[in-house]
Amino acid sequence: MAFYKNPCMHCGQLIDADSRFCTKCGSHSPFCYSCPTCLREIQKGDAVCPGCGRTLYIFCPHCGERTFVQETCEKCAKSLMVPCSNARCLQQQFFQNLKCTACGKKLKNLIT
Repeated sequence: MAFYKNPCMHCGQLIDADSRFCTKCGSHSPFCYSCPTCLREIQKGDAVCPGCGRTLYIFCPHCGERTFVQETCEKCAKSLMVPCSNARCLQQQFFQNLKCTACGKKLKNLIT
């Protein structure tokens, strides 16, 4: 049985096609961009998510520059993710999310 590997879109590392994380760069979306609110696949350049209508360009809380909703800011490269406050979950979540997309717990915005 063959096991196919695909390159991570962020770093190029070949990883299993069914991987949820990149083993090299740690990306939570190694093959496509996902809406941070509804997790639907999105494309750079789209103004809003086709699933939930969320705006896909925001201002970075670190540098104040306009950036796409992804794991890091396009300008300053700082993380836009915060850990879930549920000790059993701890999944990384987009800083503007109100609740965790994995466990549903209300999130605390740790980026100021």
